[in-house]
Amino acid sequence: QVQLVESGGGLVQPGGSLRLSCAASEFTLGYYAIHWLRQAPGKEREGVSCLDSSDDTTVMADSVKGRFTMSRDNAKNTVYLQMNSLKPEDTAVYYCATSLFCYSDPENWGQGTQVTVSS
Repeated sequence: QVQLVESGGGLVQPGGSLRLSCAASEFTLGYYAIHWLRQAPGKEREGVSCLDSSDDTTVMADSVKGRFTMSRDNAKNTVYLQMNSLKPEDTAVYYCATSLFCYSDPENWGQGTQVTVSS
């Protein structure tokens, strides 16, 4: 079975940093577009970023540009989301997911990891 596992979430104060990881099994992550999405309590899921495997181009949501970056380690079959200058409004469950292209809807999803930004 295809499996994605997120990790690295936790509690951090405003202005702090976290690095989220998304590890894949049973398939090669480099063949897919990789999305990060998030869902805050009572709100719909929203897209955060997407990494296009064909050229390593990254698309970032306006709300996180300049603060978040995305990267890939093909040897570990893992992608990362580095989150800096965190704000309380970044509090959400963060998910990684795959699709064929960044403009396609995510298909395979991980279980999510909680990020809480609070003083």
